[in-house]
Amino acid sequence: MPNTLWTLLVAAGTAVVTTIATGLLVTPRLDARKKRIGEAHAARDTFSTHLMTVLWACTLLQQLPADDPDWTPVLRERLKGERERWLQQIDDATRWMFDHTPAYAGSWPARQLIDFAVAYATNARMLVLSEREEATKLELLFALTTPVQRQFFTFWWTRAHHYSADRRTFAETLARLAPEPTPAS
Repeated sequence: MPNTLWTLLVAAGTAVVTTIATGLLVTPRLDARKKRIGEAHAARDTFSTHLMTVLWACTLLQQLPADDPDWTPVLRERLKGERERWLQQIDDATRWMFDHTPAYAGSWPARQLIDFAVAYATNARMLVLSEREEATKLELLFALTTPVQRQFFTFWWTRAHHYSADRRTFAETLARLAPEPTPAS
């Protein structure tokens, strides 16, 4: 009987020490890691939402003419307000993506994906801030956003299927964004 009691006391003591040590040393690190991972995934989700906002607003703005002679003055004014709202959505989305790049881009494991996200956010924001005509901005922004959205937020088989084409399209759009060299005088 004393052997059994001693064994139970040692087992209970070991369990208490292990529980306390785990609670003091391991659990806080796991909780902090869980929080960081959750924040990274939330930032990725927000990035995805902003990409879709840009794509949707570009599509709406490209399909809706800026003016139509058949519109009444009231309709013209209302649609002008809608166009301004959609342009503001694009501005807000690109601002968020640019400002929060470290939160979502740094969460991907491959350097290539990080560079892709950073290049997109930077170039999309600079495009929105540029002095290009609205139609050109929308065309370029749509062309820039589509491959990024597909490479980050579609099914893996879609990403794999379109990988080369998306990278090529993105590079070609970046080349179109580059300012033309001015001739030397």
